[in-house]
Amino acid sequence: VIFGNIANISTDGLPKPLFYMAGIITWNYFSTALTSTSNSLAGNAGIFGKVYFPRIMIPLATIISSLVRYFIQLILFIGFMGYFLINNPKSIEIQFQLLWLLPVFIIIMGLQGLGFGLLFSALTAKYRDIRFLIGFGVRLLMYASPVIFPLSIVSEKYKWIILGNPMSAIIESFRYVFFGMGVLDFKYLGYSFLIALSIFFLGYIFFNKVEQKFIDYA
Repeated sequence: VIFGNIANISTDGLPKPLFYMAGIITWNYFSTALTSTSNSLAGNAGIFGKVYFPRIMIPLATIISSLVRYFIQLILFIGFMGYFLINNPKSIEIQFQLLWLLPVFIIIMGLQGLGFGLLFSALTAKYRDIRFLIGFGVRLLMYASPVIFPLSIVSEKYKWIILGNPMSAIIESFRYVFFGMGVLDFKYLGYSFLIALSIFFLGYIFFNKVEQKFIDYA
């Protein structure tokens, strides 16, 4: 209602509910994985002080639980797609030959969420108030991603800024696979994967360093 009707933001001719659902469920998996993982050390201080186990298991468990939630949302999304296909078969064009990319999207989103979450978890272990900024920052970043607008309406002069966000390629590619509209460029997907992998390894290194001293902070 707000973005499609009041703000009148283009959806490239796609049904508005489907356009926004595609962006939101994709962003939600990443944001939930990030925000939940970022509190994995500080939020489980009581358990860590009583028994030893690999601390990385907590963030990994968070990613898996977020994945279950993502699949539930994906099933609802597919249900809405079915409704629109029955009522207007020409409204969307599923790229069946590209459905194999869905697990790739999930892996990249999971690595990004886990990597950033591990980095912030290392920070919130010592500076607890940062977790409030993380939630605000993630919500703000959503508006700088093609969640509520298509990449096609962005000026070529500023498009590189939006594509600098590694989630942008995932969201646009997801829409292309399911709707036949959007931008699918393996160059940008490769960039997103490299960023995700780099952030994950960097986050894992910082997480391991901090978790050895975490009890001193708790």
